[in-house]
Amino acid sequence: MIMGKSRARRFKPVAFTPTAAVKPAAGPGDSDSTESLHAEELLHKLQSPSAEVREFACASISKLVQQKQVIPAFLQRDAIRCLGPLLLDKSMSVRETAAGALRNLSTCGGFEVCDDMVTRDIMTPLVALLRECSVRLDSEPETNSKDATKNQVEDIANQTVNILWNVCESNSKALNIFNKENCVEIVIQCLRKFPSDLELAVSAAYCLQTVTEDNPELMASIDASALQTLETVLMTSATTMEMRLLQTLVAGTVWNLKDRIPPFSQADTINAVLRILSEVLSQDAGQFIIKMKETESSRLRTAAIESEEDEAALNEDGMVEGNVKEQNGDNFSDLNPVSNEELRQASFLLVAQKSALEMIVNMCCSDEPSDDDWEELSSSDESESCLEKSLADGGRLMSPLCLSSEVHSALLNHFIPKKVLEKTRFPDAAALQICRHYSAWKPLITKMSTVQHRALTCLHNILSMVDIESLGGASALQELAQHLSELIFIQTDGPKQEDFLEAASSAVRALLQTMAFRGIPQCMTSEQVMSFAEACVQSSNASTRVNAVSIIGVTGSVLAKGDNTTETLERIGNFLLGIATNDLSLVVAGGALDAIFDVFADGDEAEKAAVEIKLLQALKKIQPAFKSKIRKEGREKYSTDQLCVLDNVRTNLRRFISYLESVEKKYKNRI
Repeated sequence: MIMGKSRARRFKPVAFTPTAAVKPAAGPGDSDSTESLHAEELLHKLQSPSAEVREFACASISKLVQQKQVIPAFLQRDAIRCLGPLLLDKSMSVRETAAGALRNLSTCGGFEVCDDMVTRDIMTPLVALLRECSVRLDSEPETNSKDATKNQVEDIANQTVNILWNVCESNSKALNIFNKENCVEIVIQCLRKFPSDLELAVSAAYCLQTVTEDNPELMASIDASALQTLETVLMTSATTMEMRLLQTLVAGTVWNLKDRIPPFSQADTINAVLRILSEVLSQDAGQFIIKMKETESSRLRTAAIESEEDEAALNEDGMVEGNVKEQNGDNFSDLNPVSNEELRQASFLLVAQKSALEMIVNMCCSDEPSDDDWEELSSSDESESCLEKSLADGGRLMSPLCLSSEVHSALLNHFIPKKVLEKTRFPDAAALQICRHYSAWKPLITKMSTVQHRALTCLHNILSMVDIESLGGASALQELAQHLSELIFIQTDGPKQEDFLEAASSAVRALLQTMAFRGIPQCMTSEQVMSFAEACVQSSNASTRVNAVSIIGVTGSVLAKGDNTTETLERIGNFLLGIATNDLSLVVAGGALDAIFDVFADGDEAEKAAVEIKLLQALKKIQPAFKSKIRKEGREKYSTDQLCVLDNVRTNLRRFISYLESVEKKYKNRI
């Protein structure tokens, strides 16, 4: 019996990020009392009659709260109630900086601070400000000039939408207010500004993707005009990576709203969404980073030459040397801003690819929510999988969670599986070298790794959901196994971080389960699998450890059907017994027991190995401790569904011990 079939994983919308601002240097000697005094002083200045003082205080708070340790000092002094009224200040500049401070506070403070903001009624001034922005957005003159000063109303709207995004992601009450006040109409209005203000449109798209997920109450507010706006964004030609990011986010919103799309347009809509994701994933991020760095270097060289020519011309005109230096300094500052365009575009591409992969992960999984802390140890003797049913019902292979034919076809027509596989490779070595060498580009290393991790998780879901014959059948799976072997055992450039281990183990688990189910010979040796599993069980992540024991269980169950495998099965048995005995998580321990049932359930080799390692005696020792742990910790630490599965494991343990007793008697009789 194969137990422990893994459920496809879901991703929530991307976490929010703080507004761009330079963090002030914090001295190592800064104390809590100093922070408290500084917070009190700044909050007092918010009440100043001078708009300039209020603006300065808001800007200072905006920078300071990006340091997490500073946030409590502001919260204890009711900073939210102090900043809230300034969202409607007479001065537009104060409004903008107050919104920026609240945005950073909600971002860096996380869900708890967002909850506190809603409790302290931040939604009242926030919605009022959003409505004022709505009135002015279409009345203010627009400009397509890159060098022109941005419309201040749009800047305020951008900060406001970001706060809404943060609090609605964190708090159900905020989402209810968002629905009730029909804020979605104004956020759609912000999205419509994409031809002239992409930054505002991207913020609106992030917000829309968040508020449209699992929010049936919002559906009635999405009218034909809103759907038309979303379609317009998707159909617009993307000339920058920022536009590709916008389209990816809007595709996510459209996917969330697919039930609102008329039935006759469903197939076309799904195809449009998958087309956007396919185009984003077609981009080679490593080569794009190299290209952007070359563009930046060329731009700076040109700027330096022009600067030297300007200096020479000025000297010929008799300018004072000191003034020349001052002018050159200003020019260079303008030409080399802190956030350069080439770096921004590279970052936009990586974020778009991450978002696209997360969308595909969610497409290829159940509509029912799944908790990250549970790896679904479903007992195969309790239920028949959809995969097995589909084969029994006439051979049309359906995914375990029955992926719709429209989505299945679109995934294959746009070559999504192939493009996902390409993203599982380690980041381009030359691009990594660039990012390591230039400090401003270093954050891209983490983004590149995240794309790889998401692709590996996506691969797991695709293997669980997509018709394997459509992927190329047995030969394609063997090639995939070889590819994953190279990632895990040969490639050394990539970091073996916790996230990589979780994602890689998830992909290996799904692959081995699929190959075992279809009787396809596995390319990974038992030594390789054991080596990888031993690395995974050292992880602090319970999901990674559950993947490890499942991988060992699948490998062992295949070996148990072969010849001369007793020695390897003994090693596998001892490994699993160690996890079942010592792991602090009942989920992992239950997974190890489940794997033992799979490996030693049948076959002469398995029986011999079970007797040699005294499996019966070991499980009899584990049984009372496992039952006691479920009774003591179960209700406090685990959900009802988890307890149900653990109870199945407990029941199967009792049955398996009875089976092993019969095996022992058989071997004693032989002697």
